Amino acid sequence: MQPPATALYAALLGLLYVRLSLRVIRHRRSSKIAIGTTGDVHLERAARVHGNFAEYVPLGLVLIYSVEATGYPWWAIHPFGLLLLAGRLLHAHGVSQEREDFSYRVAGMVCTFLTLLSTAGLVLFAFARTAFRAVIM
Repeated sequence: MQPPATALYAALLGLLYVRLSLRVIRHRRSSKIAIGTTGDVHLERAARVHGNFAEYVPLGLVLIYSVEATGYPWWAIHPFGLLLLAGRLLHAHGVSQEREDFSYRVAGMVCTFLTLLSTAGLVLFAFARTAFRAVIM
């Protein structure tokens, strides 16, 4: 049995999350800051990249898996996983730069929001279709 396609993106995003976490830890150790950022620009950016990732990725993966669970084939899931992964990489790169080029942040958020909106729409469509079939039968 083949694992769900979503599992591939959960694994890849999990690796990226560990990398972002280690970056925060490295900044904390080098600047000797245990809690907060105390105005350290590099630590603040690393912490926000990490936090933003933690805010969006779980919901993205749940929605991608929900699309897969409604019966869409594995090959239809990959564009959503790739879009979420690309979005998080672009966002992380953009926000990590001290002299930030906002186009990376914006592109990352667009990719992330497109993933959330399109997968939520497909799940709602699947539920509506099922409810409609139940009503007419």
